[in-house]
Parts: sequence; C-alpha cells; structure tokens
Amino acid sequence: MHPKGKTIWITGASSGIGRALALALAKEGGSLLLSARHSDRLEAVAAECRELGAPALVLPLDLATPGAPAQGARDAEILLGRIDMLVSAAGLGQRGSGLATDRAVAERILAVDFWAATELARAVAPGMLARGDGQIVVVTGVLGKFGAPNRAYYSAAKHALHGWFDSLREETWKQGLTITLLVPGWVKTGISAAALEADGRPHGTTDPGQLGGLAPEECARRALAAIIAGRDEQLIGGYECGGVYLKRFWPGLLKWFIRRRGIG
Repeated sequence: MHPKGKTIWITGASSGIGRALALALAKEGGSLLLSARHSDRLEAVAAECRELGAPALVLPLDLATPGAPAQGARDAEILLGRIDMLVSAAGLGQRGSGLATDRAVAERILAVDFWAATELARAVAPGMLARGDGQIVVVTGVLGKFGAPNRAYYSAAKHALHGWFDSLREETWKQGLTITLLVPGWVKTGISAAALEADGRPHGTTDPGQLGGLAPEECARRALAAIIAGRDEQLIGGYECGGVYLKRFWPGLLKWFIRRRGIG
C-alpha cells in the first residue's frame, strides 16, 4: 500500500525505528497518528512530520497497561475517522536470563512485544476487512527467528508475532488485508539501553552490535519499500541477518557462532 492519502497509526513513534518510519511515511504523503508513552517526544516527532507537509496527531499510550490497546484503537478511529494502515513499532528489550527474570518483568515484555501488537490488530482489522482494504505492519526482529542468551522472553514474543501474524494473513488474504512483517537486525536505537534486566532495571548500555548497526533512517527506507510493495516479510540489516539462514540451513554453525561470539 502506498501511504499517500492514507490514514496511518504508528505505535512506538517517539524514537528509533518508529520515529524513522513516521518521517518516511510523512514524506510519502500519509496522514499520521503517533502513539508512544512520552507525549513530549511525540509532539516533537509530530512537528517534524508537519514540517514535511503531513498531517500529524498524537495519542499518548502505554501499551503495557491492561486494556490500553483496545481503548487506544477506539480513540484512534475517532481521531482519524478510519485506519488504513497500522504500524506496530513499539518494542521493549530484555537483558536477563529466562530463569532469573521476574514474572512481572516477563509479563511487561510480553505485553509490549506481543500482546499489544495482536490486540491492536484485533481492534483495527475488522474495519479494514469490512472495506476490503488495509495493511498491518509489524516490526519483529531477527530474534523472532532464533534464540540467544538473555533474550528469552523478548525472543519468545518475537517468535510468537511471526506465528500469529502469519496465521492471520492466511485467514484474511481473500478479504484484502495485507500483513507485512519487518525483521530488522542491528539498528542504532535506544532499545538495548532501555531493555529490562532480570529485576526490571534498565540495562543502561547500548550493545556494540547496535552501535555498528544501520541508521534508523536507512532501516525505514528499506522498510518503506517493503510496505509499498506489500511484501509478507522483509529482513533489514547487515551480516547479522545471516543468522536467519544459518538457523534454517546450518543450525549447528549458528549455535557455534552464538556460543563463541555472542550476538553483540
């Protein structure tokens, strides 16, 4: 779906990949509604979008709050009138072992990284199906394709996104719904610094792989091409994306690499 003239709701829009996607979609003529927890950051991104000539509204939203995705969808439809495209870019990282991570921390990660995206889709998809047209874009990640140390709940959530949205695609493709999964590798964002340790504290450090990763703007440029083309899935990154193919064809080699080199 080309964004020109379309109403687009973007979550996780205040920073990182979400912000970069908002600016990219604004340049292409989309009418945007931006959501994230921090209203001041959202307003700054909305101002950037308006400078590019795109209408842009803000809807502050904490997706980890029970009931927030469904209420947010109701508010979004009031503000936009209709939602042509949903971009779920909100994400919360993890830096603690699966065995040591507190249950409350695990539930917050799963709430943001899995439940929010699926609940948003459940809320907006009926309108798209009724009109016979619409697109849902979900940012997953290469750890939705294989696991790694200290990412158990994050990786589980990303794996679950692939299973859920691949299934939804097969349930709805005849009714005009397009589902695009964006699968980035290392991107220079703040997700690792904001990632939760086992006890819920922020990790506070940007990982080396991310420091050397794609600029968010380049990630958004590649993502935009996949969105416009209506692709089912798009890997975005550098050599780290090769782990997806290693997992499929040479899983032993991937295991060797991760155990000796880590994932950065």
